[in-house]
Amino acid sequence: MAQKCMRETVSTRFAIISGMKHLGFSLIALTVLLVATALPSAAKTVVELKDAQGKSVGSIIVTPKGSGVSLKLHLHDLPPGEHGIHVHQNPKCDAPDFKSAGPHFNPEGKKHGLESPEGHHAGDMLNLTVNPDGKADGTLVDNDVTLGDGSHSLFSNGGTAIVIHAKADDMKTDPSGNSGDRIACGVITK
Repeated sequence: MAQKCMRETVSTRFAIISGMKHLGFSLIALTVLLVATALPSAAKTVVELKDAQGKSVGSIIVTPKGSGVSLKLHLHDLPPGEHGIHVHQNPKCDAPDFKSAGPHFNPEGKKHGLESPEGHHAGDMLNLTVNPDGKADGTLVDNDVTLGDGSHSLFSNGGTAIVIHAKADDMKTDPSGNSGDRIACGVITK
């Protein structure tokens, strides 16, 4: 009888320790999951773009990439074709002309254009192509801006703006590559 009682006590202790280990592993797994899901959301900025009539034309998700940023485009209801897209200096997008966004983001005072020998602005990027259905999904990279601190941060000056232009950027003409009117705009802030 004493031996049976001792076996039951040992079994019970083993079951309790086993359950505690399982609970411990569960808590560790939950903590890792929470940290993993919190980090990406803290390291990205979603920019909602609107046209001159105030209608949504999609969003751009800005995330750190190397020494710069990646811009994941999810755009719709835009005119088909090539369009200049730039980061502008001010965190404002007053319709209908979006001139409140100011000039291109240019903390080093350079000339415009990725092909300019005297350029380029930190906010200069490659053109985006809108499909015949008015949509543009893809990724652009800007290695001259950050989501961190300092003069090249998209959050300096209280933020910046992303502007889509009516025409393609010729990549060399100062100040904006002959890219035409501003047709969509979105503010970048923390």
